[in-house]
Amino acid sequence: MASIVGICNRALQKLGSQAIVSLTENTRNGRSVNRAYDSVRRAELENHPWAFATKHASLAADAPSPQWGRQNAFTLPTDFVRLLTDYPEYLSNADDYQIEDGKIITNQDAPLKIRYTSDVTDVSKFTPLFCEVLACKLAVEMAAEITQSAGISTEVNDQYEKEIRKAKKQNAFQSRPAQAPDDTWITARN
Repeated sequence: MASIVGICNRALQKLGSQAIVSLTENTRNGRSVNRAYDSVRRAELENHPWAFATKHASLAADAPSPQWGRQNAFTLPTDFVRLLTDYPEYLSNADDYQIEDGKIITNQDAPLKIRYTSDVTDVSKFTPLFCEVLACKLAVEMAAEITQSAGISTEVNDQYEKEIRKAKKQNAFQSRPAQAPDDTWITARN
């Protein structure tokens, strides 16, 4: 089972550096992973619509409504990272919205149903490939500070690119493709 320290040690291993015992360890490696872990984890969650981090929510409208423009505001969930589009089979995504100040501003009525990427902090929910992607990205971010070598930085960045492609491909297999609805161009000809 993966752990935060395990993922960080995997990143340090990629850099040929000494492992840590905890994120609060007062060593150069400990301080480096402590500074990098949360921001890199959140960035990687935002980078792709990971199946393990996808959630649904039904949001109530805020009161009062916006003073002008769109008619409703909905406060985003506290674990919100990225708004996901409706399911791919909904080709006519005519939703008009804007994300401002932690809210979705739209003309849609309440409740607003959304799909979003959540801020998953529980490492046990990460897929093994996401753990490897996260370790690679941590290594990329920490390479200059820990190794002072541009060569290692380039090498771990190449590993990251390879791992992110594998992880995204595997993530795509988590959903069955939906059958697309009849296209209006085709149905008009019938």
